[in-house]
Amino acid sequence: MINRVLQFVAILRRNGIRVSTAETLDSVEASLLTGLADRDTFQSALRTAMVKRPVDIPVFNGLFDDFFSGMGRLAAGLDENDTAPANPAEYQELLDRIEKLLDSLGDEISPLARALLLNDQAALEKILRELADSGKVPAPKSPSSQQGAVRAAAKALGVGGLSQELERLLEAAEAAGNEESELEQIRELFNERVKQLGEMLKSLVKLQGRYESSEEATPKEKDRLLDKSFYYLSPTEIKEMRDAVAILARRLRNLLALRYKRAKRGRLDVKSTLRHSMEFGGIPFRIRYDRRKRERPSVVVLCDISDSVRTVSRFMLQFVHSLQDMYSRVRSFVFVADMGEVTRLFAENEIQSAIQQAITGDVVNVYAHSNFGRAFSQFHRDQLDTIDGRTTVIILGDARNNYNAANDWALRDIQQRARRVIWLNPENRSTWGFGDSEMQVYAVHCDVVEECRNLRQLYKVVDLLATT
Repeated sequence: MINRVLQFVAILRRNGIRVSTAETLDSVEASLLTGLADRDTFQSALRTAMVKRPVDIPVFNGLFDDFFSGMGRLAAGLDENDTAPANPAEYQELLDRIEKLLDSLGDEISPLARALLLNDQAALEKILRELADSGKVPAPKSPSSQQGAVRAAAKALGVGGLSQELERLLEAAEAAGNEESELEQIRELFNERVKQLGEMLKSLVKLQGRYESSEEATPKEKDRLLDKSFYYLSPTEIKEMRDAVAILARRLRNLLALRYKRAKRGRLDVKSTLRHSMEFGGIPFRIRYDRRKRERPSVVVLCDISDSVRTVSRFMLQFVHSLQDMYSRVRSFVFVADMGEVTRLFAENEIQSAIQQAITGDVVNVYAHSNFGRAFSQFHRDQLDTIDGRTTVIILGDARNNYNAANDWALRDIQQRARRVIWLNPENRSTWGFGDSEMQVYAVHCDVVEECRNLRQLYKVVDLLATT
């Protein structure tokens, strides 16, 4: 039981649900108290211990059903089929004859063949679960690799030897005096069961695909994705990089958390320590700290979602959503010509749903022409008072202003009030300032300006955000 709960925790984490060590221990204790007799009670206990956000409940419920009931649903596919006698009494008589034959053959027939022939769903579920837990079922990384994964699963299960077992069974049936029609009936039943097993293995491979972490990607593939421009990411690759974005956000959170922990105790004050150690002959028996309090910073993110950067925006909004999910003091805005806040939208919705609503016109008019100057002036008018010396402002956009007024005075005022302004531009640095790009104008009022076209560059940005 404990191992099953720990495996389930690992699956939840891979699918974006954060479960701490303390929550894992609570889940194990809850599972031991409730047991498995009442499935609903068991599920409710785990959900209470593991899930903190309402948006995670549907994901949890789906993964719970797959993990704890998925094998049972697969085994339930082993049912009466078209080749079985229509009369239930005749079908049961057939199963009784097969069971006697299997008992006579003993260990010559594998548990898998026995479960298939006798329609033993409990035994088959156990076999499939052991196969899944063995690590011999590879998760398909693409639709084209699914057949290979199914073949690997079939090989691990020993499906190749089933035909030989069938021949031994038929020989035993013939020796026991069964007629040719009865032998054919057993053969058809067995072949149908093997066909059903093939479908189960396909479903098992798909099920395992939900469990496997993207960390299994080859180093070469990871490097390729790290350097590939956000502009050219396919929908599949964007999906593959979700975990990388979550890891980046967690990295940023951990860096800041470590910094705040040190700040709470105080930084080592070398001069004061040496000065007070003179009475001990220079031996620093008493360590002195600079206990000046550090305030937690707030973060404001402004993300361009215009047509020219739509693919980039979809990816960057994943990062924005992850940032907001990690901190309580993050406010998020999107803009094309007008500025709209998405903080609550991101807080109350699952990540892909929130992003889809943000970029399809539910917040601002996404069909307008880009106008950074108008968006900045709106933010200046409505939100400037919320910016203070603890605020880091992050702007994600290409600065393509369609020859409208730049209104860089608005960005200047924002910078003067903020702790710092960081601009991340998805365009190549060599194109900045050409055509309708106002990047050179806006850069004057930014503390950090970085080209951010791929995941490797985004890693660099995370390190920047974590610096003091």
